[in-house]
Amino acid sequence: MAREPLIDDESRCTVAGLDDITNKAKEFLDSDTVKNALKSEQAEDISDKLLDGVADAANKVTGGKFEGQIDGARDAADKAVGTE
Repeated sequence: MAREPLIDDESRCTVAGLDDITNKAKEFLDSDTVKNALKSEQAEDISDKLLDGVADAANKVTGGKFEGQIDGARDAADKAVGTE
């Protein structure tokens, strides 16, 4: 008795397309232009506002129960983006 393949030809093409898109995104994110943009002062200002808002919302939702962990995650993310 022959089994049906787990991935059909159409799905295989879709997976291959996703791999291509993923590889192109990796190349884009590894470019010096993007790396420099993420380390700019403007990126720092935007990321600070965004991270502060997300941290405040998370603290509000959790009732401040995990404030230390949330602030630690916010600080770690801030170090990865921007200039400070």
